[in-house]
Amino acid sequence: MVQKAKILLVDDRPENLLALEAILSALDQTLVRASSGEEALKALLTDDFAVILLDVQMPGMDGFETAAHIKRRERTRDIPIIFLTAINHGPHHTFRGYAAGAVDYISKPFDPWVLRAKVSVFVDLYMKNCQLKEQAALLRLQLEGGGQGAVGDGKESAGLLAELSARLAAVEEQAEALSKQLDDESADAAAVATAAHLERKLTGLRRALDALEPGTGSPSSLPTQG
Repeated sequence: MVQKAKILLVDDRPENLLALEAILSALDQTLVRASSGEEALKALLTDDFAVILLDVQMPGMDGFETAAHIKRRERTRDIPIIFLTAINHGPHHTFRGYAAGAVDYISKPFDPWVLRAKVSVFVDLYMKNCQLKEQAALLRLQLEGGGQGAVGDGKESAGLLAELSARLAAVEEQAEALSKQLDDESADAAAVATAAHLERKLTGLRRALDALEPGTGSPSSLPTQG
């Protein structure tokens, strides 16, 4: 069973959270509510999220301050943030949102289809990255468990290599399709860059896996998953 991605919804108004849940429910992912910046930071301490939808205008800690805290934490600095705001103070206000680390800045009322599509892109990227990390972990276990000799010997090792290769091929195919979709839709630069980074990591993992084939030797190191 594929684990669902978590999407963090941050807004001090319950009706806005309800509206976001109605829009994003079609993605069939786990939606987590936070009614303040402080509550959002608390949720980020324990859970991993694919994307954060963050309201700008909140009492106490506003969206800009919340984003600044998120970007200062090593655990959460790479989570995409989409700012949502009911007001538009012009280019300066928008620039402040991007400067705070947002990948997008959407004014209310927004088009539900557009918002859902933007969130879907980051969910897809997150899921592909999780699959990539899983393949790398399995590969490390294979290397650490038996070393180079065990990799090339026995039906069990050959079967594991075949399974890893097939699973990696599936992720590669999905990543390629996602990259083509981003190109066709002229997607956000941040999403395109994230997809390119994912493809580079897939290439490194494929090289490491190919090096484990009998007669090729074992790789000296595996690609990092940062």
